[in-house]
Amino acid sequence: MYPNAEALEAFVEAAATGSFSAAARMLGKRQSSISESIARLEDELGVVLFDRQGRYPVLTAAGEQLLDQARAVLSAHDRLANRATQLAAGVEPRLTLVISDTYQPTRYEALLTELDQRYPDLEFECLIAEDADVLSLVQWRANLGLLAAQPPYPADIEAATLDGLVTLGLYVAKDHPLAGCQGLTQADLAPYRLLRLSTVTEAPPPACRLPDTRGRCWSAPDYLLLLEMGVQGFGWAELPHWLVAGYGQGRLAELVVPGWPQQVAVDVVWSRRRPLGPAGNWLRERLLKPG
Repeated sequence: MYPNAEALEAFVEAAATGSFSAAARMLGKRQSSISESIARLEDELGVVLFDRQGRYPVLTAAGEQLLDQARAVLSAHDRLANRATQLAAGVEPRLTLVISDTYQPTRYEALLTELDQRYPDLEFECLIAEDADVLSLVQWRANLGLLAAQPPYPADIEAATLDGLVTLGLYVAKDHPLAGCQGLTQADLAPYRLLRLSTVTEAPPPACRLPDTRGRCWSAPDYLLLLEMGVQGFGWAELPHWLVAGYGQGRLAELVVPGWPQQVAVDVVWSRRRPLGPAGNWLRERLLKPG
């Protein structure tokens, strides 16, 4: 016994509106059709769903208990129909995005809301990585990646630049010897440990914008770990302004050094070897949309 969606819809709508006639108007059907569908559903289930003795039908105890399950079945039916429509249109079942901490999270949150509304049944995966790790993941398993612009890219990687720039500054813990120093130069930083980005896929770490540290260096694969190292006083680090504002909790001081802060562009990258599906193309275009 598998109740059809039309009968379940009549049941749920009649319960919501309080009458068969109102349900018929909402569903664009005749009242007799609604009554027949509900009666047929009661026969299939072997229970009475509505008490019809009064002017308006009233849910029975069995009807009340089955109403939530009926709604769940209809919801599953809708998801099935939507997914089938997407598959027929060639929509990919899964989308993976690698995101860098150089990308502003406020824009990302709004983008996820749009993605959920447009592709509610899409399996979405978000990974966090930086620099060469982003490229490696896009070449291997991810559909799209976001990272601080660093052309030239490998031959199989296509890239486009997002609107706007991200600001990066040099930071230390507030009790670090460099904190509060005036007239600093890059040479003044060299005796102190550098906290810098590293990558899992490359050794030694890729070149960066930071001055020579004479070998005194700790590294981590993401900016948030570097921020925590900086808070604990282990050294100085290049960090995105937004990350310090959101997670630094006032525990870091920005260094005033010639050439800093710096602004960098953020690129979205994808692989030429694995064409994007409709959802991937939509996400890429939405990322590139100004504002």
